Amino acid sequence: MLDVLAVISPIFVLIALGYLGGRVGWLPAEAASGLAAFSFNLAIPAMLFRSMVVADLPASEPYRIWGSYFGAALGTWLVATILTAIYLRRPAADGVPISMSAGFANVVMIGIPLCLVAFGPQAAGTSAIIVALHSPLLWLIASLHLLLAGSDRGISLAGAATQLFRDIAGNTIILAIIAGLLWRQTGLGLHPQIDQIVDMLAKAAIPSALVSLGLSLVGFRIAGQLPTLSLIVALKLVLMPLCAWYLASEVFELPALEVGVITIFAAMPTGANAYLFAAKHGRATNSASGAVALGTLLSIATAAATIYFLDVR
Repeated sequence: MLDVLAVISPIFVLIALGYLGGRVGWLPAEAASGLAAFSFNLAIPAMLFRSMVVADLPASEPYRIWGSYFGAALGTWLVATILTAIYLRRPAADGVPISMSAGFANVVMIGIPLCLVAFGPQAAGTSAIIVALHSPLLWLIASLHLLLAGSDRGISLAGAATQLFRDIAGNTIILAIIAGLLWRQTGLGLHPQIDQIVDMLAKAAIPSALVSLGLSLVGFRIAGQLPTLSLIVALKLVLMPLCAWYLASEVFELPALEVGVITIFAAMPTGANAYLFAAKHGRATNSASGAVALGTLLSIATAAATIYFLDVR
């Protein structure tokens, strides 16, 4: 267990420092957006670009990795949708942000750092394969789900597809992954001076992302209906990682490293995009906000349990 604590403690200490800095005023509120912009638009893309160029990519076909992770996400999404109607007795439109909160993980700001600490640089390839589809695919599914729920007549299939294209075209993380893969095909590698610059940015990615996350949590509140919040957190932190582990290890029979990355990613708390979607459409906003805050707090324990279960040393 001490080995597990050694893996997770740096991650959550940096999140706690960001939260404490924002709470006591060491870091101004406007620092959250600036630090997040640096992390998402420069540091993390640099890290993923370099990983795609120099790292060992997983031998498994991408569809097996995607099938394991997104199969778990969509399975959890479906369970959340059914339980929202039957158990919570909430409107079908509320089931969209609730389901998204149960199936949308914070894979970039917590998942990637945790996997890199737990498994080393060799985890970067599998991480990038999942991240490349994560936000645009799940946001598209949420938009289509809302269309089926009949609450947003402004959404159409064509509109959702157009928005998906815009999300990909404007997402620096996805573009960095694609650029890295294309550059890798040239076989030219990275010039030492260029590599040094990119590596310096890459080394800033994890601490800046984690401190940014902690700072952003100051704005989230553990609020919303207790049954809804409990359901989201239980599905996100328990059901989804169990499904992901089963699909990755038993159905797709992936190697241990890939199983570990997929399971840890699935065990991550609700990502902020779920809250943004809920706020945009005015549905279950408090529950989505609470899921981000409470899920991140509880993920200290669930991440430790997941890593212990995976027998990471």
